[in-house]
Amino acid sequence: MLCSLSTKLGDKDLAEIGTLEKELGVTMLAFNCHPVDPAEIDDRQLTSIKELEERLGVSLVAVIH
Repeated sequence: MLCSLSTKLGDKDLAEIGTLEKELGVTMLAFNCHPVDPAEIDDRQLTSIKELEERLGVSLVAVIH
């Protein structure tokens, strides 16, 4: 299972989250989770992934599609 920040929340959803944040005094992050299988990668591929992660400042996950 792989989770990512939710990007498809509507205005009503965001308002509800904002209300809960104020009520609780915390910042909330919304995630969506997806079933995925990790890809098998070799050392060369892993090195390429790590280099790109560093350049972009992100984390990448290789999955089977």
